[in-house]
Amino acid sequence: MNDKLHPDTASVLTDAARVLGRQLAELHFALPVSHVYNPLDYAWDVHEAYLRRYGRGRKRVVFVGMNPGPFGMVQTGVPFGEIEAVRGWLGLDGTVRRPEVCNPKRPIEGFDCARSEVSGRRVWGLFRDRFGTPEAFFAEHFVANYCPLAFFDHGRNLTPDKLPAAEAQPLLAACDEHLRRVIDALDPEWVIAIGVWAESRAVEALADRGLRIGRILHPSPASPAANRGWAEAATKQLVALGVWPPN
Repeated sequence: MNDKLHPDTASVLTDAARVLGRQLAELHFALPVSHVYNPLDYAWDVHEAYLRRYGRGRKRVVFVGMNPGPFGMVQTGVPFGEIEAVRGWLGLDGTVRRPEVCNPKRPIEGFDCARSEVSGRRVWGLFRDRFGTPEAFFAEHFVANYCPLAFFDHGRNLTPDKLPAAEAQPLLAACDEHLRRVIDALDPEWVIAIGVWAESRAVEALADRGLRIGRILHPSPASPAANRGWAEAATKQLVALGVWPPN
């Protein structure tokens, strides 16, 4: 990959994330949404560190997830940000501020959170096992979330695809534009959606970009297929698409 042609992609990603965070902070959501977390606000320092360290240069493959999990990006500000993976493999740490409005059933504890995000453990575990070091992985790959907001009905996680159309429209418009800015900056050959909904958003938002868009199984523990061996299934899908060579 020729990073000389894409010298300051990390700054473009950082600026785009700042804009998105401000736009989404202006949105309001009605019941059953009881709480909304925006890690681009209270976990900005760690998110910015992730973008600046690992968002440099062109990427051949960009993975796109749905939105933050309660014990992953919600706590760390990093997509699929399972704490041990973020701290131990990505080498990122920092202070995560307390949001102005907290969900008592889903407190923000930052890197002190004792819970593990299964989806994040699976995603980053696969990349660690295949590439060994973050530098080897991020030389050609990047991981982003389509929507940075987490929604809750008190203790229950609500995914953005469950929002009513009137509330979803401005959210999707802002997230679509942000995804286009990320993809234009990183100039990938492939966009790989993690799950069906992320694929549908990528296809719509990037329809005019002429990209190859693929999908891998979502790593959620709610998925029986993922629980039968997510890393093996995702690897097979990536090899079948031609994104990764066979081992």
